[in-house]
Amino acid sequence: MKRGKVYLIGAGPGDAELLTLKAVRALGEADVVLIDALVNREVLIHAREARIVDVGKRGRCSSTYRSTPQRFIEKLMVRLARAGHVVARLKGGDPFMFGRGGEEMLALREAGVAYEVVSGVTSGIAAPASIGVPVTHRGLSRGVTFVTAHGSSVDGADGGIDWPALVRSRTTLVFYMGFAKLAEIAARLVAAGLPDSTPAAVVQEGTLASRREVVSTLGRVAEAAAAAGLASPSLIVVGDVVSLADVGAQATVLAHAA
Repeated sequence: MKRGKVYLIGAGPGDAELLTLKAVRALGEADVVLIDALVNREVLIHAREARIVDVGKRGRCSSTYRSTPQRFIEKLMVRLARAGHVVARLKGGDPFMFGRGGEEMLALREAGVAYEVVSGVTSGIAAPASIGVPVTHRGLSRGVTFVTAHGSSVDGADGGIDWPALVRSRTTLVFYMGFAKLAEIAARLVAAGLPDSTPAAVVQEGTLASRREVVSTLGRVAEAAAAAGLASPSLIVVGDVVSLADVGAQATVLAHAA
């Protein structure tokens, strides 16, 4: 029996040109592509011979879009590989950065299916960079902490986010999947000891031509984002490095955070 293989591929943060050369090669080998909702469909030009299967997820489902259960995705990958197919599991950003790629890797490993991880550019670095913000910078931040606000209690009551630890880290804080909790995130950080004057930004659809952003302070960023009409998918960046945002972003702040 022909044995298949699964590539766990990071499609990057949105800009199709940020796809890696290795990802392009893997897509070219694929018989089937299992694609997430937030992946830029332009990258599928590299998978001309493959069957495309949408297995995306959304935090808030509707009658027109149903979220695919994780267990179903894992079973489908195994079944397709055992049938001899080369499968490209195409995920936004990097598969191991809040993308459940680790769970999929373990499912494939347990099933005895060959797999290869193809790392991708994560939005936690690329989205801030798109407005001129390095997540680390000499004299401003010696480290960065990536946090997901999805599926955990903002108050830490269920073993979720440890806000005092984040503040003590003195690193740049980058929150994924946290836009709906932006006001709560800001309030928790201030309550944990981070000054409300700390620079903060929200970047929507970073790296894309449709990118929008606000640059403000921790105490006013939620108000600024609401006034600007920002929405998900957005990334939240908190720390002194946000002060390096380019002139265009700073002008957005003056318009929406004044």
